[in-house]
Amino acid sequence: MRERAMYYSSGNYEAFARPRKPAGVDDKRAWFVGSGLASLAGAAFLVRDGQMAGERITILEQQRILGGALDGIKEPERGFVVRGGREMENHFECLWDLFRSVPSMEIEGASVLDEFYWLNKDDPNFSLQRVTHQQGRDAGTNGLFALTDRAQRDLMKVFMATREEMEGKRIDEVFGEDFLASNFWLYWRTMFAFEQWHSALEMKLYLHRFVHHIGGLPDFSALKFTKYNQYESLVLPLVKWLMDHGVVFRYDTEITDVDFSFTDGRKQATALHWISGGERGSVELTADDLLFTTIGSLTENSDNGDQHTPAKLNEGPAPAWDLWRRIAAKHPDFGRPDVFGAHVPQTKWESATVTTLDRRIPEYIQKVCKRDPFSGGVVTGGIVTVRDSSWLLSWTVNRQPHFKQQPKDQIVVWLYSLFVDVPGDYVKKPMQECTGEEITREWLYHLGVPVEQIDELAAEAAKCVPVMMPYVTSFFMPRKAGDRPDVVPPGAVNFAFIGQFAETTRDCIFTTEYSVRTGMEAAYQLLGVERGVPEVFGSTYDVRALLNAASRLRDGKPVSLPGPHVLRKRLNARLETSEIGELLSEYNLLPE
Repeated sequence: MRERAMYYSSGNYEAFARPRKPAGVDDKRAWFVGSGLASLAGAAFLVRDGQMAGERITILEQQRILGGALDGIKEPERGFVVRGGREMENHFECLWDLFRSVPSMEIEGASVLDEFYWLNKDDPNFSLQRVTHQQGRDAGTNGLFALTDRAQRDLMKVFMATREEMEGKRIDEVFGEDFLASNFWLYWRTMFAFEQWHSALEMKLYLHRFVHHIGGLPDFSALKFTKYNQYESLVLPLVKWLMDHGVVFRYDTEITDVDFSFTDGRKQATALHWISGGERGSVELTADDLLFTTIGSLTENSDNGDQHTPAKLNEGPAPAWDLWRRIAAKHPDFGRPDVFGAHVPQTKWESATVTTLDRRIPEYIQKVCKRDPFSGGVVTGGIVTVRDSSWLLSWTVNRQPHFKQQPKDQIVVWLYSLFVDVPGDYVKKPMQECTGEEITREWLYHLGVPVEQIDELAAEAAKCVPVMMPYVTSFFMPRKAGDRPDVVPPGAVNFAFIGQFAETTRDCIFTTEYSVRTGMEAAYQLLGVERGVPEVFGSTYDVRALLNAASRLRDGKPVSLPGPHVLRKRLNARLETSEIGELLSEYNLLPE
């Protein structure tokens, strides 16, 4: 077999070249634990770039539906349900490398990437109302970050710090009160679901990863969305493509353990154990059996309520987490799952899907977002955050219909709250104790519906499904090196860890890109695919992106230098006649 060393690349030379068929691939089999995006992507890369026959790939799934956290479904009686949405951008290099090869189910002769690209060209995303308060009124943030000099210094200190300096620290340990009171933090925490007790290291990685989009945070012009929910727009086309290539899917199969052998630094997975259809089973693994295991789960033990029933907080046995714990106990290189999965009070939050049943509620949606929700185009353009909400509630309406089977006179709304255990402002109960109808009342109150109409509209004009997720931000818990295992641990010959809790370079979690990247890295390394994995977009090394971000973070205020006026004038004269001066002038950073 060729050398397995994976490398990162950029540019057309690597992007457009086709790798040769790896030696010995016809003798190998592949097993994927879980059917989330990391597994689906990994299987696709084995087929497309590793040229492995699809029938030699098996994806094992505990549930009866594929896609992991990329969901979207209509449940009988309850209604439409999405646990969360996925914000995407143009520099998800691995994601788009995958979907350029997956045929669209909507447009003949087009790929999923083509479909997505054309949609966002014709209907670019941006928000006309990012923050409200006082029952649906504009909060007056005006797209400004409102960072004081002290808050800007905190931000720069974190940006310039080493990873090691940020390890194990909370966000509120490295940022002061000025920063935590800024519009920047309000935009950031609600867009990405950060809490102030979450990882300062992950905050740093996000800053570097998306520095090119700092200016697009206040109005979401940085973002792009699919036409429908993520399940119908991304999962179904990818699953169809895999099935067309013969990939085998086994449902109702819970993986309970993995056996390994450790000899002279060589690590090999030797057996896979499961419960399938109530029966225990296993398979022995040789060096030619490649095992890709999704570890941890952000949606594990999710519980759905309904219009009249609260969602429950399920802190019972968690199979995905318990599997990782069993695996981690076998070698220090396999991570420390309890760093992430043993802190439910800090990692839980609740979302809800509201389906409006007539045109009364959409009228109020239109007043806030300033667009017709029935237009078929961008509606809110991302979440609308209610700044004075006790729950810190945010809500969004994506392009409608959000589901292909959705009636034309209905609107699907998604909302979530970061503080689920404090009483609401209209419904004097914590969100986690509320029925779907009660959650709808609280949202309608903050939407600006007259108080005397709220209860009637919540009961008659909408249907709501709340979802409690105990581990949804578990990957944001403060961590150190080694807490997450490498995608391919040192000495591993036939196995890899994939998904949001595997460690890869520079990228940040809670994105579709991270899942696809881990699947790609795993497939390329275990098969020895002679093609570079696209590197994380290098905007953090681009002086233009850095200058633009600096200008935007200052809300466009020019830089003022200390010292005598004569000295400043002489410095400006020098700068104005140089390339540096032209750059500073372009981004409104030329000193006064």
